[in-house]
Amino acid sequence: MTLTIPNAPGSSGYLDMFPERRMSYFGNSYILGLTVTAGIGGLLFGYDTGVISGALLYIKDDFEVVKQSSFLQETIVSMALVGAMIGAAAGGWINDYYGRKKATLFADVVFAAGAIVMAAAPDPYVLISGRLLVGLGVGVASVTAPVYIAEASPSEVRGGLVSTNVLMITGGQFLSYLVNSAFTQVPGTWRWMLGVSGVPAVIQFVLMLFMPESPRWLFMKNRKAEAIQVLARTYDISRLDDEIDHLSAAEEEEKQRKRTVGYLDVFRSKELRLAFLAGAGLQAFQQFTGINTVMYYSPTIVQMAGFHSNQLALFLSLIVAAMNAAGTVVGIYFIDHCGRKKLALSSLFGVIISLLILSVSFFKQSDASSDGGLYGWLAVLGLALYIAFFAPGMGPVPWTVNSEIYPQQYRGICGGMSATVNWISNLIVAQTFLTIAEAAGTGMTFLILAGIAVLAVIFVIVFVPETQGLTFSEVEQIWKERAYGNISGWGSSSDSNNMEGLLEQGSQS
Repeated sequence: MTLTIPNAPGSSGYLDMFPERRMSYFGNSYILGLTVTAGIGGLLFGYDTGVISGALLYIKDDFEVVKQSSFLQETIVSMALVGAMIGAAAGGWINDYYGRKKATLFADVVFAAGAIVMAAAPDPYVLISGRLLVGLGVGVASVTAPVYIAEASPSEVRGGLVSTNVLMITGGQFLSYLVNSAFTQVPGTWRWMLGVSGVPAVIQFVLMLFMPESPRWLFMKNRKAEAIQVLARTYDISRLDDEIDHLSAAEEEEKQRKRTVGYLDVFRSKELRLAFLAGAGLQAFQQFTGINTVMYYSPTIVQMAGFHSNQLALFLSLIVAAMNAAGTVVGIYFIDHCGRKKLALSSLFGVIISLLILSVSFFKQSDASSDGGLYGWLAVLGLALYIAFFAPGMGPVPWTVNSEIYPQQYRGICGGMSATVNWISNLIVAQTFLTIAEAAGTGMTFLILAGIAVLAVIFVIVFVPETQGLTFSEVEQIWKERAYGNISGWGSSSDSNNMEGLLEQGSQS
């Protein structure tokens, strides 16, 4: 369903009436700089998830107890995911109480501290504590960056700008592979690999000191003069008044609701339940369709396909990481031109085909007992196609949709909760892929992932609305109509009592 309110300031219909007021992706260097600065958090996110695969090889050489214990190896890898779950859960509250800017600064401090602890770790247990700290920083950043960018962005380019954060994530993963290669011959190899991650955190901390707070958060905290100063650097005078009116109307509606924001409120209101189901479901399916089986285990998958050379496995994995970053650039263009829902569906259809190719290649290879050969290269093709289809769609879409589908008052909390779902799903996938592949076979494992992708297609069709080009207020109306039916006059002052009554009914449902 797509709603268009021609008379609403800043709406898609409004911009159709005044196309000269539309902004392009590169139309405002200030917003682009803000986006890149906030996106450094995504770079840290990507770097940390990628660097440990190479660093672990050398950690095992330094600590015999790690080499002898698969559990310690898994703990070193997964402890950052545990920290990220905690950080994402707390990040929503930090965002709403202290603001998006302070949340980012906090994440940088924690991440830099974790990098120092890891680099100086005298034993694997201190290293694990450093991984936990880094995860906390990544978790807070994974919540904050998309919300901060979305709230500072014009609606017509919001998808592309939020997707830039995902580009930074995939770029960070690619960078981690390059850094792993660069430090292989340097004394203290793994300490450099893990410690250098603190550098982007310090750079972001310094840059964020010169960045503004989110104008929407400032309005929510009744700091309107500061908010208007920020908006004035984004919009020209012909559109500034309309954006201020739009924020004022949203603020007034929040005041009328007079709600105390809490985690349980998300489940008391029908419209919030629907929004959270769509957002959290997208985050879960992003992980359960297998992306981090590819990003964490691509060298292992290549070796499973019969290419036993470490050098060739790492080289092919580097190509996979590069395709992931390149595919995200494609997604940045299409997300605001084709829409979120269409992009997610086309991405998932390609993912299903790719996973079936991977499944067939491993089934056939198992039958043929070949070493590489035709079916080995077919597996590599399936891996490449998987990334080519996943990266432009299911990579950026869940983060973009979650940054724009929640009411302003709940955006931090719901964003944090959905990001926590992402990290929990990530942890489950990372901890079970090799075990399932060993028990059921690699071909069957990819067939299971293809089945999950089919369920994801059904989920997107049924539960995820199209939000392309809509203002936050228009997106809220989608959930009201889905929850309570098609009611005309939403948002008018004369119907505020009706709205309150329906919201109260939703709280009791």
